[in-house]
Amino acid sequence: MPNLGPTELLIMLALSAVVVTLIIGAAVTLLRRAPRRQSDPHPHPQLDASQLQWQATALITAGKVVPAIKLVRQQTGLDLKSAKRYVDDLRAGRTPAPPHRHGATAAYPPTPLLPPGHGADLATRVRLLKTTGRSGQAVLLVRGETGMSEPDAQHFVDAIQT
Repeated sequence: MPNLGPTELLIMLALSAVVVTLIIGAAVTLLRRAPRRQSDPHPHPQLDASQLQWQATALITAGKVVPAIKLVRQQTGLDLKSAKRYVDDLRAGRTPAPPHRHGATAAYPPTPLLPPGHGADLATRVRLLKTTGRSGQAVLLVRGETGMSEPDAQHFVDAIQT
C-alpha cells in the first residue's frame, strides 16, 4: 500500500463518513416506510355486538370515554373516527350503528341500548339516563332527536319522572 499523506487520509475519511451516513439514512427511511404491526401482546377475547355495547356503556358511565373508544377499536378494527362516533352515540343515548369487524361481510344485528322489557321511546331512554345520573346526556339526546333548544330540552328532561 502506498504511503498516504494527510490530504489523502482526510479525503478517505470524508468519503467513508458519507457512505456510512447514506447507509444509515437508507435504513431509517426503510424502517419508517415499513408497515407497522399492530399486534397486541395481550389478545382480547372477541365480544359479540351486544356485549361490546354493554361494556362500552359501562366504561362511558364510569367516565372513561377514551378506554371505551379503545375497546371498540380493539374489538371491531374500526378507525378512530368511526369508533368515536359509535361511543358518542352511546353517550347520547342513541343506539349506535352496528360495528363491522375486519373481514366481516354481514352486519351485526342491531342491539337495543335498553335492557329487554324496556320500551325504546324517547321518554323511556331519558328516564334511564336520568336514573343513572346522566341528565346532561339526556338533554343531548332530546336535542338530537327533536331539534329542541337547550332550555326546552332541559325542561322536557326535568318533567320526566324517574
